[in-house]
Amino acid sequence: MNEIDRNFYNMVHWLFHHRIVWILILVVAAILLVWAGLAWTCRAAENTEVDVEVDQTIDITPQQVESIKAIGEWEFLSVADEELVDTTRKGIFSDDHLVRIYYGTVRLGINLQQTSPGWLKVEGDSVTATLPKVGLLTRDFIDEARTKSFHESGRWSAADREKLYKKAYRQMLSHCLTNDNLRQARENGEVQFRRMMRAMGYERVGIVWE
Repeated sequence: MNEIDRNFYNMVHWLFHHRIVWILILVVAAILLVWAGLAWTCRAAENTEVDVEVDQTIDITPQQVESIKAIGEWEFLSVADEELVDTTRKGIFSDDHLVRIYYGTVRLGINLQQTSPGWLKVEGDSVTATLPKVGLLTRDFIDEARTKSFHESGRWSAADREKLYKKAYRQMLSHCLTNDNLRQARENGEVQFRRMMRAMGYERVGIVWE
């Protein structure tokens, strides 16, 4: 056997008897490959942006709508007034006079029981409300208990006093139910209604007046 063949034989013989070394090498290589794969996966996960969509839709329930309507009459502006009203009756020798002072408070606002179907419309965090027209909350606004005669001469019947009451009523209505007061009542109403709806979670509140 020449020298080359002898060396080759020795190498094969050494490898055969030391195959455990190759097995260890293969195991180590496999571990390194697994470790490299895990490291790459972790880096990829760190660089991945996760988009989370948050549903900010706020649903108003029928029960909530009914609870708002249950408020009923909602006063936005009250106007206190007093009216001095007089009447004269001609006589043969002298005239009779009746002068009375009437006190009252005209209250302006809305009645939520008068809202139309679908008056609240919700879209996301926005709500639009269609509110009834602002007007008198009650037509019995004269406080008759405070009414007093300023001057009275002669004899006056209940019918005469009723006529004077109706005259005071018309004057008070004319002086209090003005465009400026109605506008102020609407503005106050918008502020109060928006405050209530924002407390319920609605950021944008639109108001339409019937």
